[in-house]
Amino acid sequence: MELNLPKLQRFMRWFWSAIGVFLLGWFLVEFFGKDFEGRRVDDVLGETLGPVGAWMADKIFQTVPINGVEVELIVIWMLIPMFFFTVYYGFINIRGFKHSIDILKGRFIDDTAPGDVSQIQALTTALSGTVGLGNIAGVAIAIAMGGPGATFWMFLISLAAMAVKFSECTLAVKYRITNSQGMISGGPMYYLYYGLKNRGLVTLGTILSVTYAVFTLPSIMQFVQVNQAFSQLKAATGFQSGLIFGIVLAVLTAIVIIGGIKSIAKVTVRLVPLMAGIYLLAALVVIGVNLGEVPAAFTIIFKSAFAPGAVEGGIIGAIVVGMRRAIYSTEAGLGSSTIAHAAAKTREPVSEGFVGLMEPFIDTLIGMVTAIIIVLTGAYLAPGLEDIQITSLAFESVFSWFPWVLALAAFLFAFSTIISWSYYIEKVWTFLFGDTRWSVISFKTFFCIMLIPGAVMKTEHVVDFIDSVFFLLAIPNIIGLYFMAPEIKADLKDYMARLKAGKIPMTNTVTKKA
Repeated sequence: MELNLPKLQRFMRWFWSAIGVFLLGWFLVEFFGKDFEGRRVDDVLGETLGPVGAWMADKIFQTVPINGVEVELIVIWMLIPMFFFTVYYGFINIRGFKHSIDILKGRFIDDTAPGDVSQIQALTTALSGTVGLGNIAGVAIAIAMGGPGATFWMFLISLAAMAVKFSECTLAVKYRITNSQGMISGGPMYYLYYGLKNRGLVTLGTILSVTYAVFTLPSIMQFVQVNQAFSQLKAATGFQSGLIFGIVLAVLTAIVIIGGIKSIAKVTVRLVPLMAGIYLLAALVVIGVNLGEVPAAFTIIFKSAFAPGAVEGGIIGAIVVGMRRAIYSTEAGLGSSTIAHAAAKTREPVSEGFVGLMEPFIDTLIGMVTAIIIVLTGAYLAPGLEDIQITSLAFESVFSWFPWVLALAAFLFAFSTIISWSYYIEKVWTFLFGDTRWSVISFKTFFCIMLIPGAVMKTEHVVDFIDSVFFLLAIPNIIGLYFMAPEIKADLKDYMARLKAGKIPMTNTVTKKA
């Protein structure tokens, strides 16, 4: 079964139009069927959409009992490849670390290489989709759900995720395509099809690529980012209208994403280092004030990770919570951030794999700092808190005014993640519906509108929703990675041999300094 994109796109336009009409009708019936008397529109909207996340989580997170704990099958599905690829590629996440740094330092820049953005811009665009609220809100949610020990497993799993990210980013560049306008497109939709076709598995490649694209569409609803940014704003300022917040964020997003990947990269290459720097600087001050308690904080995290009674379900429960939050934070195995890496200027697919494996590492460092200050200050013990407000309380113990700063940081983190994901989903959208001007305009309009509901939904509902969507992406993506693992390993061996022999030239400026 050969992939016929024009035929697929025609079918998808009719099919999803019908689905859209159905969903709109369902929403209108449910929304206007609620009792509005004496109630805010925000509350009614959240009540209408909230149960969708719970319904999806119930269907997707089927469980099996392990040591008395109900463990989601999809969590096991995600855990196995992380450690398998780490071993299969000879611990590339450790031995390839120095070379990754060299690439990011600009020692192998090739400005004449095909691509839309530099490798560092591709990384910052991808990082803006991972380094963000997953690190400041996701870690807090992990601790609230699974105790301090959940973060230990979250970080361990994130480090193992580096090998998966290496695989995805290598394939993204190797199988990217250039459209009629000269713009590059890549990601799982393309490497699943062309990579498996290259191995004689055309039918499997077609099924997996289309399945991945269809599963990605619901992630157009970036509810978690909006929800947590508004949660902190409300806590810091008392501002209550989630609807207004969602509308403002949607307008700002529209202004940036109209310019495409180059506009997005220009924003993220400045925004990501700035917001991460501000956040880390404040975190280091909090740690410095409580320096004497740091060893005790690590002890609490470690003991909680292995203590059978630490959380409901003990060790297994902590691992499950850590796994879910690690996947959301790093996106390893989902293939999503590879869409940004596919646009990098390079002639060497493996070199972008080395750039990509730095994502989970950087993500892990920031998340680890968040966990330390939450445990260090005892903020996780405060009753009634379950999300980013735990992080806020930890900072507030040193800076009474910090909730305002965190509100700004949360907004910037959310904003950068949203604009990065707009690019990812646009590529999936144009894969399914075509890259006509009308198709792109329709996507950007719909994407911005769907940001608004996130601000009025409850945290548990948006977490269930995004976890369900993200874990669905891992099913076709990881199947493809297993099939193409021998190819990646062979490419890695060839690349390392040429690197050692000096056949991959360094840039002249760095060579002269050496």
